[in-house]
Amino acid sequence: MIRDPAYSVEPWQLRERYLDHRLLARSESIFALANGYMGLRGNLDENDPHALPGTYLNSFFELRPLPYAEGGYGYPESGQTIVNVTDGKVIRLSVDDEPFDVRHGQLRRHERVLDLRAGVVRREVEWVSPSGRAIQVRSTRLVSFAQQSIAAIEYEVTPVDTPVRVVVQSELIANEALPGSLKDPRVSAVLRAPLVAEAASTTSSGAMLTHLTRESGLRLTVAMDHEWAGPPGLRRTSEADADLARTTVTGRLAPGERLRLVKFLAYGWSGRRSATALRDDVAAAIEGARYDGWPGLLSAQRAYLDEFWNSADVELDGDAEVQQAVRFAMFHVLQAAARAQDRPIAAKGLTGPGYDGHVFWDTERFVLPVLTYVRPDAAAGALRWRHATLGLARERAATLGWSGAAFPWRTIRGQECSGYWPAGTAAVHLGADIADAAVRYVNATGDRALDRSVGVDLLIETARLWISYGHHDRHGVFHLNGVTGPDEYTAVADDNVYTNLLARRNLIAAADAAERHRERWGVLAVDDDEIAAWRAAAAAMAVPYDEQLGVHPQVRGFTLLQEWDFDATRADEYPLLLHFPYLNLYRSQVVKQADLVLAMHWCGDEFTAADKARNFRYYEQRTVRDSSLSACTQAVIAAEVGHLDLAHDYIGEAALMDLHDLHRNTRDGLHIASLAGAWLSLVAGLGGLRDHDGTLSFAPRLPSRISRLAFSLLWRGQRLRVTVRPHEATYELCSPGAAELECRHHGERLLVTGAGPVTRPIPALVAPGPAPVQPAGRAPRRRETG
Repeated sequence: MIRDPAYSVEPWQLRERYLDHRLLARSESIFALANGYMGLRGNLDENDPHALPGTYLNSFFELRPLPYAEGGYGYPESGQTIVNVTDGKVIRLSVDDEPFDVRHGQLRRHERVLDLRAGVVRREVEWVSPSGRAIQVRSTRLVSFAQQSIAAIEYEVTPVDTPVRVVVQSELIANEALPGSLKDPRVSAVLRAPLVAEAASTTSSGAMLTHLTRESGLRLTVAMDHEWAGPPGLRRTSEADADLARTTVTGRLAPGERLRLVKFLAYGWSGRRSATALRDDVAAAIEGARYDGWPGLLSAQRAYLDEFWNSADVELDGDAEVQQAVRFAMFHVLQAAARAQDRPIAAKGLTGPGYDGHVFWDTERFVLPVLTYVRPDAAAGALRWRHATLGLARERAATLGWSGAAFPWRTIRGQECSGYWPAGTAAVHLGADIADAAVRYVNATGDRALDRSVGVDLLIETARLWISYGHHDRHGVFHLNGVTGPDEYTAVADDNVYTNLLARRNLIAAADAAERHRERWGVLAVDDDEIAAWRAAAAAMAVPYDEQLGVHPQVRGFTLLQEWDFDATRADEYPLLLHFPYLNLYRSQVVKQADLVLAMHWCGDEFTAADKARNFRYYEQRTVRDSSLSACTQAVIAAEVGHLDLAHDYIGEAALMDLHDLHRNTRDGLHIASLAGAWLSLVAGLGGLRDHDGTLSFAPRLPSRISRLAFSLLWRGQRLRVTVRPHEATYELCSPGAAELECRHHGERLLVTGAGPVTRPIPALVAPGPAPVQPAGRAPRRRETG
């Protein structure tokens, strides 16, 4: 898909140069602001027109029925859906009795800018009302990283050439009407108006609303307060009822005179705190925001982001579009996680209602590795959230007749919400993904406290699952049968290589962790025999290999399945799951997303270089990328096996997934894991970052169209900066008082000290052979220079 001209390419900003109503839904996701605790979709200030209004709080959900045509044992009976909570973004404007509406009158200018360093969205509008009154409107919106409960908006109105009377209405709206229809009346009855009014109050400068969810019993309080400046004679009023609160400012403005309003918003919710306590919390948050004021909020926002970009920025010379996109990606990854406070990081973050606001395996597989290296406190919070749901995971495992913990395929609170078991319950690799994220975090940070309090529990309970799920055959080989790996087009199969390799690592890591923390054996009921069983299963783990083809089948027997007829598959029949029966997909060699190739990234030390080259070529011919999670991994392995320009093409696809709306569903929220994958595709792909067995290593190489790559990461409290040019790479410690850091460069041991940078040549690339071939019509778009 070609880049839309409405968005310009700039290094640190995303600029929407004019309002295109066809892009409104996408722009609402792209211009969303969040901090991990709350999220505001990028709706226009006046909230009309909109495609999908949205304000979300992390883990604030409603229960809903999960209807089944035919039920079955172990099916979850209740689902969880993120709630569009009270909307505080709304600021309406009337000019001489005519509402400001960009669909009417004349829109002379409309521009929005997402500033990735300031952490705000700025909007500038010049509009002429149907009766000819010209005005300028400027607004700046932020969701605070420094104060988790706070959002704020600066709003300014200026007449251009004639005096006008303006009425500004700043509102809180609960149970906002949403577009679309809910087909099942049982679900509609719950979600159509999920908030029940509990209290409403006003002050001279604002208002407060409190609501309860009907089924989940969660309480929400939202408050707004205002500061204003303008000519003498401004009139101010506030009113509130069950689902609407409004503060109105009215005045007359001469040409060039300005009415300025600053709106402070505070959100708080709880399933335990009383209404009085929650209202006090929100009132205190408002006072804190007013104390700092608008300039203080802006300053704190910039300071927070300066620190973040110091370790998270990726610099790229030769592809300005990807440069912008990877910064956009990292900004949104931060927004999904920064102030989550031991809550989950959902697949869409807090940018939209897609996937019902659920968290999946991709958080641990794609997002947490990135956060581990650039914002480790956020990664630790996500691991603590998983640990907090361990009791529910044990209950789920017991229901299914397994030992240990069976974490949910999709959830908000921790209970399983997936009603499709072949791609949900059978995807047991999730447990190993969680374990792998915990091991990586501890290795990278040296956080022994989390290792003892969180990591060992997660490792042991997931290891127990593997022992109960798998079995030793009569030859002693350990098998995991009836599993679904990352590729959801190959379901309920035996010995998925990705699952088995990660389960093996999980079992070994659990044994090592248990031996590190013998003082916890009593609490965890661990003994020497159980540890020995883990090590035995790991040593005997089945890893299928097709000797005739010289490749690893992603599941046992995969290379014997019938081939999919790609030449007969039309472009409009993708994604395949929407146009073909699952049983046809399950019986064929067609791959939705990287699976065996994903194993070669995260368990790369289990494969030879020749294995990787053959496997990559084989699976390129069969992978259709019907998932947003595939391109980044294909970029990483394409770079490793020497197809650098192909890697660059896949990097572009991963980074531009939402900016170009490649899967045509950005309206429902951004793809946070794919955005994290943009960083992985550059740093693990072109930078060659690996951390097998806790050893930091790099094997950087650049494609022909990129002349320089620079990135930083955090390793055990020190910041390492890596700069890659076509023939050399430079490593430098940038932390104050840095001592030394050991890593590897193309297999060579490297000791980087605070004394200065270390530069090493990049070995010549051995020719990788002909470029791999993708299924007909599924090759990534070629990147252009510049």
